[in-house]
Amino acid sequence: MKNMEIKEAQEIIRKMYGEKDSKRGIYPNLVWLGEELGELFKAVREGHGIEEEIADVFAWLLSVANVLGLDVEECFKNKYIRLKSPP
Repeated sequence: MKNMEIKEAQEIIRKMYGEKDSKRGIYPNLVWLGEELGELFKAVREGHGIEEEIADVFAWLLSVANVLGLDVEECFKNKYIRLKSPP
C-alpha cells in the first residue's frame, strides 16, 4: 500500500461523509469527535482496539475540518512545520 497524504485522507472522508456531515452541522460533529476521543481513552486504558479508535478520531477530525472548510494538512504545516522553534 502506498503512503497516503493527509489531503487524500481528508478527501476520502469528504466524499464518504461530507454531505451528511454538512447537514449535521459543526457542533454535532464536534460531539462525535469528543465521543470518539473518549473511546480512544477507554481503548488505551483497556489495552485493545487502539488502532481502530485512532482511525475513528482521525476521521472525525477530518470531518470537522471539512465542515469548517479547513485543510488539516495546511493547519498542521502552519502550526508545526513553519515554526522556527516549538510553541
